[in-house]
Amino acid sequence: MALHPQFPQSPYEPLIPEHRWFPAAEELRATAYEKLLPPLVAKIREAVRDWRDAGYAGASPTSRALLRWWFGTEHLVEQADGTRLPFRYYFAQREAVETVIWLHDVRKVCDKHDLMRFDASGAVSANMFDEDWPRYVCKLATGAGKTKVLSLLIAWCYFHKTYEPDSTLARNVLLIAPNIIVLDRLRADFDGLRIFFNDPVLPDNGYEGCNWRDDFQIALHLQDDVRVVRPTGNLFLTNIHRVYLGDVPEPSLDDDDLRDYFLSPFGPKPAGKTTDSKTDLGELIREIDELAVFNDEAHHIHDPRMAWFKSIQDIHHRMLQKDQRLALQLDVTATPRHNNGAIFVQTVSDYPLVEAIHQNVVKHPVLPDAASRARLSEAQSAIFTEKYADYLQLGVEEWRKSYAEHEALGKKAVLFVMVDDTRNCDEVGAYLEKICPELAGGVLVIHTKKNGEIAEKASGKKDDELQLLRRQSNEIDSWASPYKAIVSVLMLKEGWDVKNVTVICGLRAYAAQSNILPEQTLGRGLRRMYGIGPAPKDAGGGSDTPETVSVMGTPAFMEFVESIQSEGVSFERVAMGGGAQRQDSLIVEVDAANGDKDLDALDIELPKLSRRYSREFRALEELEPESFGNPRIALKPFSVEETREIVFKTMLDAEVHHTLQLDGSGPADWRSVVGFFARQLLKSMRLVGGYDQLYPRVRDFIRDHLFQTAPVDLEDPVVLRNLSEPEPGKILFDSFKAAINALTVRDAGSARIEDRIRLRDTRPFRTENRDYLPVKKSVFNRIVAEPHAGGLELAFAKFLEDAPDVVSFAKNYLAVGFKLDYVRADGDLSNYVPDFIVKAADGCIYIIETKGRAELDLPQKMARLKQWCEDATAAIATEGGPQYRFIHVDQDGFERNPPRDMAGLRAAFREYQP
Repeated sequence: MALHPQFPQSPYEPLIPEHRWFPAAEELRATAYEKLLPPLVAKIREAVRDWRDAGYAGASPTSRALLRWWFGTEHLVEQADGTRLPFRYYFAQREAVETVIWLHDVRKVCDKHDLMRFDASGAVSANMFDEDWPRYVCKLATGAGKTKVLSLLIAWCYFHKTYEPDSTLARNVLLIAPNIIVLDRLRADFDGLRIFFNDPVLPDNGYEGCNWRDDFQIALHLQDDVRVVRPTGNLFLTNIHRVYLGDVPEPSLDDDDLRDYFLSPFGPKPAGKTTDSKTDLGELIREIDELAVFNDEAHHIHDPRMAWFKSIQDIHHRMLQKDQRLALQLDVTATPRHNNGAIFVQTVSDYPLVEAIHQNVVKHPVLPDAASRARLSEAQSAIFTEKYADYLQLGVEEWRKSYAEHEALGKKAVLFVMVDDTRNCDEVGAYLEKICPELAGGVLVIHTKKNGEIAEKASGKKDDELQLLRRQSNEIDSWASPYKAIVSVLMLKEGWDVKNVTVICGLRAYAAQSNILPEQTLGRGLRRMYGIGPAPKDAGGGSDTPETVSVMGTPAFMEFVESIQSEGVSFERVAMGGGAQRQDSLIVEVDAANGDKDLDALDIELPKLSRRYSREFRALEELEPESFGNPRIALKPFSVEETREIVFKTMLDAEVHHTLQLDGSGPADWRSVVGFFARQLLKSMRLVGGYDQLYPRVRDFIRDHLFQTAPVDLEDPVVLRNLSEPEPGKILFDSFKAAINALTVRDAGSARIEDRIRLRDTRPFRTENRDYLPVKKSVFNRIVAEPHAGGLELAFAKFLEDAPDVVSFAKNYLAVGFKLDYVRADGDLSNYVPDFIVKAADGCIYIIETKGRAELDLPQKMARLKQWCEDATAAIATEGGPQYRFIHVDQDGFERNPPRDMAGLRAAFREYQP
């Protein structure tokens, strides 16, 4: 059940259906793939892939515009410190959104009968669906960003109804949480509608002809705090209990109006309301004419007899009575399963935990190895803490290691202990404080009900104390919270989305009737502590820096946890306890604790100069295809059969973009081809707007300047078939790119000092556990090699450490913040990070680039580095600063004739020097 060898590491890369995980051996993929997935997912997943490749053909203009904005536009999002960083949605989030839109817009799914057409198992029947309205379930692993999916589809639902004349969607949304904990999390994102404006959910006004931000007129109503309710533009955020009706009369044949009797068989009456508010939100919602329902943590809707389902059904029936209907129900959850383990048949997209772990979207669970487990035993004692002393001691030891590692990075690691009964919670809490002085006053004991929600009666606490307890559990990640460990009967229910749990110690077994899944047990400890940015090597975290959560416990608990291996999740088993070293990651930090280092003497200061290069976007009307000077190619002949299907691939990643079919079923004309090339150019050049100016120039170039027999007839299928060949596309792409760069890239001609970079100001950061060199001549505690440096970086660092005329040096980690803008060989703008910074005995600062292989852009990088050294030296000269110089060191020369000192290095490596 391993992942396909070509499954991508990055969560932003498109996931090819043929490479997705499925619960069987790889050799069965060709014959059993569709049968072993959720029954609707396999066919829908492939159809959505084809639709995406075809440029969202058949979707409404509103949907296409939103999809292009969300997933085809470069976004910069402002951070807390005011900086702007690139932002992208995970592909799993994208696929979930695309799936819902495709089902609604393209396949026009209205009910269960429409969904059943996608059954790949042959086992789906109509009686498996309990609803008579469109309901879609999106399965996304814990930590994969379900809230972002909700925000995108809420905006889509609103704009579709606003802009599309015949839309069946709604501008009123009911967003339901299963409990107060989930509600608090959703409130943090939706309060003030901040998620819509902080994330790139709303396109800019004027984008594709609509005033999106001005037209997004939505009022948020939280629980029973209902303001003025307008006919449209309402977002009701509530827990499910507010949606229950306080008094639902049983329909009867004696009623004057028999519609309820025939349309709404209520069954058992829902549970009572949980608020003293005078506002009856349940009744108010039932009076609205258009409504879509979104359910977070929707695995609670697993039984048609439950009050949750009954309430939604009642809303739909009330709308039927007004000749309306529920527009849509969207459920998001990591575990859409019934009590018997069967997956919800309405599941239309699936991003399983095994894929999320592989892509480092969540932590990797690690277990004790066999030797570590062998040292654990249950003592023969009636006292709970004595009986499980070995397990608690191991949990504390692992937590101590984790705490020390993350404390250096400004993060607090949290220990979570699950016990078997509320009566033992207090005993375990007191025992932890006794055996671990660091936890004195730092253990939060939470009594929970059997279903995992915070207990009221068992804990004997009043409402205000319960609210405090919820707040304390939610704020445990913060240093403002005194707590470092939590003891509870269950992992708190979904919604308790703290990120800093690094050790889970389980002292309980799970019975089948508990209805708890292994993923739910692990889920609260899986969320990443550190951000995962679109740049995989962002300092302090990123998609190439795995995080781990250590899981240990009694044999019965471990057997339960390991049962998730049937879902494809594999566990790494490592040595724990007994002095075993934690192998999670390496911390690189300024070595302030080393009394033998004089950090003032070892520190190196660099001026942070303004950018030399920038884009000044002139009007693309200035492009003149006739002046490109490109080579012209012969028009190849193709048979009728060869022109029947034409496959276009993106110029950036060689993936199939769309297939042009000449039988009338696809986008069968030259306009879609020209549009394809124009959009690819805009995406590659990171140009926002300009499609209307670029399109006619691409058209003219293809018709008049690309082929030797120009002009050509764009209606000719042979011409279209030629355009799908690699050579014409490359000539078109390179020619336009060079011309656009020539129009837009500008050199400022000089640079000024904007700030100073001091190595000792670098914040600690994590990196993978790779080979490293402890050093004495650096402010940092270690030099960690890049994964593909071939040993050159560590060898060069050892040379600098030993060279007698080197005062200090440092590897230029991304966290240092020293990078140079430059113009690449193809004319595009990029950034370049040199390898080493060296302070030599001659008073100069050397910026050194080490290279183990040839690189196309190396001459451009070295020219830019030379320019920076000249600019920096000139800018700092008035202050009596040092000279800045550069050296390029190639691996062959360094290994063939290793220098002994900096003087020898300067003399031997003169390439690119003036």
